[in-house]
Amino acid sequence: MNHILREIATSLETERLILRMPQVGDGTVVNQAIVASLDEMKPWLPFVQTTPAVENTEANIRESISNFMRRTGLRFLIFNKETNEYIGTTGFHNIDWDVQKLEIGYWIDTRHAGKGYMVEAIDRLSRYALEDLEMKRVEIRTEAENVKSRAIPEKLGFRLEGILENEDLSVDGLRWTDTCIYAKTTKKP
Repeated sequence: MNHILREIATSLETERLILRMPQVGDGTVVNQAIVASLDEMKPWLPFVQTTPAVENTEANIRESISNFMRRTGLRFLIFNKETNEYIGTTGFHNIDWDVQKLEIGYWIDTRHAGKGYMVEAIDRLSRYALEDLEMKRVEIRTEAENVKSRAIPEKLGFRLEGILENEDLSVDGLRWTDTCIYAKTTKKP
């Protein structure tokens, strides 16, 4: 099947959250979360090394909509069901439809951290990938020193398959970093 023709949910729900495909105009609320979370995210994420303008964030949102439609990247924005507050972003990237594997990435607005929202979102997203999209492998990669990010796959029962030493440079380019690879897989037939 041509992956462009795959039916993909544009919205997923959990007990407290709605995960939905980005929409034109979401750049403002996402940018506000990035600005509020710069100090927390700066050591780990390249796109926050400088404070992005709202226009840049909106352009990125529109690129993610295009990627979603082409099925090359499936980003979901996370909102609180009760308050409709934006909480963070997650999604699938490095999708290989032929091998049936993908990676999950995520970040949270610091103002909503520590409430279990991201664990809830990643649990739903990984189940969607394995059950509905019939992926054989769901992977989460995180820098070894990013303890908060590592806690999510560990809480959800992802298996730490290994740590790649000196696999990448820190986002500021000043030191070598190690990458943890966590995965959930389906049973082999």
